[in-house]
Amino acid sequence: MSVFSDGRARTREASAGAVAEDATLLAELQRLDDANVIRSYARLPVAFVRGAGAWLWDSEGNEYLDFLSGISVNNVGHCHPRVVEAVRAQAGALVHVSNLFHSEPGVRLATRLATSSLGGKVFLCNSGAEANEAAIKLARKAKPKGDIVSVFGAFHGRTYGALSATPQEAKQAPFAPLVPGFRAVAADPDSLRAVVDDNTAAVLLEPIQGETGVHVLDERLLQTARELCDAHGAALIFDEVQCGMGRTGSLWAFEQLDVRPDALTTAKGLGGGLPIGALITNQRYADVLVPGDHGTTFGGGPLVAAAALAALEVLDDDTLLARVRDLGELMRVELEALPQVREVRGRGLMLACEIETDARELVEHALLQQRLVINATGPSTLRLLPPLIIDANEAREGVRRLGAALAAEPAHGPAGS
Repeated sequence: MSVFSDGRARTREASAGAVAEDATLLAELQRLDDANVIRSYARLPVAFVRGAGAWLWDSEGNEYLDFLSGISVNNVGHCHPRVVEAVRAQAGALVHVSNLFHSEPGVRLATRLATSSLGGKVFLCNSGAEANEAAIKLARKAKPKGDIVSVFGAFHGRTYGALSATPQEAKQAPFAPLVPGFRAVAADPDSLRAVVDDNTAAVLLEPIQGETGVHVLDERLLQTARELCDAHGAALIFDEVQCGMGRTGSLWAFEQLDVRPDALTTAKGLGGGLPIGALITNQRYADVLVPGDHGTTFGGGPLVAAAALAALEVLDDDTLLARVRDLGELMRVELEALPQVREVRGRGLMLACEIETDARELVEHALLQQRLVINATGPSTLRLLPPLIIDANEAREGVRRLGAALAAEPAHGPAGS
């Protein structure tokens, strides 16, 4: 069985009816959500109850094509059979044990991550923000009091250190004062040269900026960052939380570049749907952190590590990764031909479209009328992150549904334009 058919072994037909439909569930969840959940999310009026591959079903039995993947989390699709089986087996053996002891799944996972990337060592945690916090501490421990440099358009997380490295006024201003020692510059080589010096501990970059609209950083900027870090004894850290784990058509985004970082962070797609993050170093930074410097209660736990090992078995596959690149190009060509699409950018199956209508309104229309799950990262920007196990028919169907949604929307420009 191929990696693609295996990823869809729970077919749409087999999944149908797996959970009883309940037309009243959405209203009940909305009532409970309003009364009991802190309103940090603007939710759309759908309650999903099951998934298989690239497909989701809501509480009323409607079927949706998922081109968001839980924001690049479900890279192996929903309920991939290898991940499901790994979780079932591990849950029956050992769910959690303290990091004061050895646990095989976490050690095996760290080994797999290190050998597939930078060849150093790994710190396992629970999320992308935590992985970036660990990376910041690593850089500061290696070069005390040094600045952390990031670029405008970045998003590294919402915890205080990661937020301090995320130069977006709307996200930072309500929580000032932030952590000192962070500097932000424009994403161009000259701006980077103006700030990186002997007082720099690290340059932290997303090779592809996801949350602000899938902007591929110029390779000249990445090469300049590498040269400056080498010249000033700073660490070059790549945040691959969204663009890693096969999303761009290679297991790690840096593999398609002529630049190798000293450390990288990963999360999202790593756990096959379960929460996990990791900081991976090269040999130079492998032993900077020592016992007592950093820790986590749940990081590298047996259950999620077993799921991540299963997800890696699926994604670290040359045939699948080549298919991601091919389908990404197919989608790019077809997206560019859609009405109201001004620009398509990205790499592999990490894509964004600039459109001539309000993106947030379009997202809701696509969801409710075309049963297509996508999201907006700005007033005119759509982001598409389909599962990496989709086939060509599903890729084309997603584009077709988006085209139908665009054709139904007037070209009045984004809100406020």
